Amino acid sequence: MIASTPDATTSALSENNPLLCNAKSYLPRFSEFVPEQTTGAMKVLLPQMESALKELEERLEKETNDITYDNVLPAVERIQDPVSYAWGMVGHLNGVQNGPALRAEYEQNQATVVQSFTAFSQSQALYKALQTLQTKFSSEEDDESFHTMQQKRAIDNALRGMTLGGVGLEGKAKERFNEIKIRLAELSTQFRNNVLDSTKDFSLTVEDPEIMEGVPASSKAMWAQAHQKHSSEEERVDPDVGPWRITLDMPSYLGVMQYIPDRSTREIVNRAFNTRASDGERNNVPLIEEILELRAESSKLLGFSNFADRSLASKMASSVQEVTNLSQLIADAALPRASKELADITAFAKERGGSVYQDLDKLMPWDVAFWSERYKEETFAITKEQLRPYFALPEVLDGLFALINRLFGVTIEAADDEAEKWNKDVRFFKVFDDKDKKHIASFFLDPYSRPADKRGGAWMASCVGKSEACDRDVPVAYLNCNNSPPIGDDPSLMTFEEVRTLFHETGHGLQHMLTEAVVGDVSGISGVEWDAVELPSQFMENWLYDKSTIYGFAKHYQTGEPLPEEYFEKLVQQKTYNAGLYFTRQLYLGQMDMALHSDFDASKESIFDVQKRVASKFIPHQMPLDGDRFLCAFAHVFAGGYAAGYYSYKWAEVMSADSFSAFEELETEDQRKEMGVRFRQTVLALGGGMHPTQVFTKFRGRAPNPEALLRHNGLA
Repeated sequence: MIASTPDATTSALSENNPLLCNAKSYLPRFSEFVPEQTTGAMKVLLPQMESALKELEERLEKETNDITYDNVLPAVERIQDPVSYAWGMVGHLNGVQNGPALRAEYEQNQATVVQSFTAFSQSQALYKALQTLQTKFSSEEDDESFHTMQQKRAIDNALRGMTLGGVGLEGKAKERFNEIKIRLAELSTQFRNNVLDSTKDFSLTVEDPEIMEGVPASSKAMWAQAHQKHSSEEERVDPDVGPWRITLDMPSYLGVMQYIPDRSTREIVNRAFNTRASDGERNNVPLIEEILELRAESSKLLGFSNFADRSLASKMASSVQEVTNLSQLIADAALPRASKELADITAFAKERGGSVYQDLDKLMPWDVAFWSERYKEETFAITKEQLRPYFALPEVLDGLFALINRLFGVTIEAADDEAEKWNKDVRFFKVFDDKDKKHIASFFLDPYSRPADKRGGAWMASCVGKSEACDRDVPVAYLNCNNSPPIGDDPSLMTFEEVRTLFHETGHGLQHMLTEAVVGDVSGISGVEWDAVELPSQFMENWLYDKSTIYGFAKHYQTGEPLPEEYFEKLVQQKTYNAGLYFTRQLYLGQMDMALHSDFDASKESIFDVQKRVASKFIPHQMPLDGDRFLCAFAHVFAGGYAAGYYSYKWAEVMSADSFSAFEELETEDQRKEMGVRFRQTVLALGGGMHPTQVFTKFRGRAPNPEALLRHNGLA
């Protein structure tokens, strides 16, 4: 929790300010933090960082003939580290404990922080020193140690980053580039705030029990509990009687779309969800237009034709055309399947839904998820609600940790009392290597949705990175989800999709925590090409269709009975259900992102024209409505790291599916353990210290092949 104190301003500069903590353990002191300490800390840390950079530049200019690796990038790491730690903590809390005071402090300091880090990327002395090091390393080809590889990669990445960061610009071009950089940071923050605010502002109170007819008990209990909390009623709201409060956070929204039979209620909620942040004071349309314009302008200042080319300069994919080629290859297999899937769902709705559906030419957006779920239940004779009791969060965590132990030889233990947390529901864990019982990593887990102050989605972030320069060898991760919270006295009973999300984010966390790279700029996920970062996360998802994994945790939360055999068989059968619809939507999002950043011309078309243009190619069976404003909440692209990079999910999934197929080829548990060690020693351990193509080849023995991806999804 974020505390409140009357003397926050005076304590901002004191030694008690947790943002000024420089302990080796580096675990944040969340309980002592108040938002007002942010400005005080930045007033201390930023001048220190700027002064240290000037001293480094002067030294590098004097020692041109004696430049060594140790007095360049490690020195930069140490100089930046206090600000990175403090600003990272503030940024994390801004995403999970958002409020007016913290938001104001974040926005007040953001521009200055951006300016201070820009000074590094545009330092001529630093750039020349790195060029000298690059030349030295290229002439020393004999040293093939991993440590040297890390240093080479860090140098190459730094030079490329500085080039993309404007080190070659001068005069008005440099001034304009830096103005754009600050403005883009401001727009990104405003975009995300608008989405968060518009999401939490909407609610729909349902009082008519007939609307809830046939809705699962878990969804009604969630909405009844939401109403009780919002209205502050002391008496418990009966989930079977209501009232029920519907919101736009993901567990609530999906409950409406998949289970409420009343079309008008679904339409209201669907339209609200797909028009978030699209009008009034929170209208993201002008923000998107300005973001796209500024990204294009800054890219041209650097000599690129468009932002997409600039983005791909630091990724595995070499060109927009290469991304398009992969997308088209997958689309050729997925499109016919998607059309048939939607036709089958539509026919089922017409057959079972009564006259209102018989007269429809096609299902509306608020119909598809509802009837898809009914058709799925009919086809496989199982419902999500039948599975929930077997996926209680405590047992799921036990099974996940057992899998990690089995594959990678590490043990995860709860250590809740050893770290301060920002919310009572947050957990803290420590990771130990089985070989020597050494504590090698830790992580926080924030599992539940909190629409009032926590942004949507799920993500992993670095709390502490591994770095020999900063003398830190125990990385710490944040794993954040928005899963169903506990209801009453019951634990969190998860949907299968929520379990998959937890496995996904843990995969990201494992790459951060099990890294053997010690050069901070390339340890964990740092320095990994963006279109490869989803490899470990999507790899972990595959284990949910492995029988021994599922039965490691799938037990009824009340009786302890294991998941019935027929349920597991149906789960496996469901894996490819609507794979065509899912794949084409992901391709549509990736190609829409790429089109907006490559060939979009605001003088000839609107952003929504681009949306429809791309949709007509990749989801012609499910075109967005005229009023659809999904783009206004597309935070991955306009407030995250996926600009001209959303395609990365499918790009990396080729590698993740191919990686998992290596385990499918094995017959014994011992062979799997051996392969797990190999995966740990390559994909998880090498981080950004080696190019992803080399890392994959080191693990798989060959280049990636999309066959496994298509086969796993029934598209081969």
